[in-house]
Amino acid sequence: MNAVLDGIKVLDLSRILAGPYCAQMLSDLGADVTKVEAPWGDDTRGWGPPFLPDGNAAYHLSCNRGKEIIFHNLKEDKEAIQKLISESDVVIENFRPGQLERLIGPISKDVILCSITGFGQSGPRSQEPGYDLALQAMSGIMSITGEPDGGPVKVGVAWIDIITGLYAGNAILASLFHKERTGVNNHLDISLWDCAIASLANQGQNQIVSGKDPGLLGSGHPNLVPYQAFQASDGWVVIAVGSDAQFETLSARLQFENNWPSNQQRVDSRQEVAILIQSKVGDKSRKEVCELLDGIPTSPINKISEALTDIQSIARGVIGEWDGQSVLASPLRFISERE
Repeated sequence: MNAVLDGIKVLDLSRILAGPYCAQMLSDLGADVTKVEAPWGDDTRGWGPPFLPDGNAAYHLSCNRGKEIIFHNLKEDKEAIQKLISESDVVIENFRPGQLERLIGPISKDVILCSITGFGQSGPRSQEPGYDLALQAMSGIMSITGEPDGGPVKVGVAWIDIITGLYAGNAILASLFHKERTGVNNHLDISLWDCAIASLANQGQNQIVSGKDPGLLGSGHPNLVPYQAFQASDGWVVIAVGSDAQFETLSARLQFENNWPSNQQRVDSRQEVAILIQSKVGDKSRKEVCELLDGIPTSPINKISEALTDIQSIARGVIGEWDGQSVLASPLRFISERE
């Protein structure tokens, strides 16, 4: 673990995923994180299977390693919570706007307060609860995720919660720097809604510029062709052509005539291009396709077990240990001090 936040005390009053994931990242950076759970525990302790030997779900461990976890009833233990706040540099909470103060009283101005909510501290939806699946539906990401003939699907993890946790972590780090320079603490207003909309990235910007809603493209890309999954003889691969030169190489390697030398032509003939490439790779194994297209972004679609045991994962140590249990390791690495 890295210790760049050594000496920073973080109080995690949040539940489920976005807030706990943010606090876990700060712990990975060396902060001293204390998480307060209700006497009956965070809901995610029961979100299994699978379960750990102590009876808690693996889900809970995925976003709460590296923390000291204590138990309090916020309604009954107000003084204890206020004492913990007074001893902290950062407080993370994910109650609806104003609810935490209604429970325990005013929050000290001497801490950085990060409030994570479904829809933010203002606006007509501010008092509505926020759940990842509901936000994936409302934000539009599900309208562009899935096969054209199969209907919308959600992302395979709680994507908006994770992104919100990362945005919140960035905001907290910036606030710590701001406090160091000015002595002023910030109240951070981070919402799943804002983070989801911002993370629509090129698809959101495409809609703003064109006025047209993008649709379902499966594994395809709205602006690049071919840039999608193809079925090999023993599974699936992705081929991600990012330039006309790469497509020229692709056509030579797969031995077909390049009738679409520009990306615009390929986008206009998306289905025809995809059918042709599928006919060229369908009888080859994933390994054979990747070797044949070496130099063109091509990868097998791995199972999670294959990704975790990949030679690169082993070399990078992507699986660590916490409290005697194997866990996904922090991806944050500080190589050395630059002198």
